[in-house]
Amino acid sequence: MIRVVLGLGSNAPYGALEPVELLSGACRELKKILAAPVFSSLYETKAMYYENQQNFYNMAVTGFVDDSASPFELLDEIHRIEEQFGRNRSKEIRFGPRSLDIDIEEFGSLVLNVPDLILPHPRMNERAFVLIPVLEILKKSADCNKKEAIFSSLKKLPEQGVVQCSKTVQEKFLSLTC
Repeated sequence: MIRVVLGLGSNAPYGALEPVELLSGACRELKKILAAPVFSSLYETKAMYYENQQNFYNMAVTGFVDDSASPFELLDEIHRIEEQFGRNRSKEIRFGPRSLDIDIEEFGSLVLNVPDLILPHPRMNERAFVLIPVLEILKKSADCNKKEAIFSSLKKLPEQGVVQCSKTVQEKFLSLTC
């Protein structure tokens, strides 16, 4: 089995669904394609790059795919989930508001650089909104070197406004996800 790490974010509603509900729906879908998924807490994060938008809700997920799975198959599944929850890449602003964004941060130890996919994710180590939830889910991992590398990257970053969501928001998320 290949361990994958995904980063999820949402800051725009889709239909009657708010960002926390969209992330919950995405997690329910990810449970169908990942073995032994582990979900981080939710974090509220100031927008980066394109700042004239609502704060994001972010989280990370780790789980496993079959050894025969390709990162492109996973990417296709992720795009299907994003579209299911309202993402339309042709109509969005780069780094702008979106109903759902799912990034493959890591696909095992694969290093890949092709037009449609770069692994590990090229901006992972500059984003506290990815590193903090990933560090949280890796606490249960025995991979001390990985945790140390993430912690080291995180220490180098300026404050980015990443705050763990309140207990009320976490409980709402969990009640919708299970």
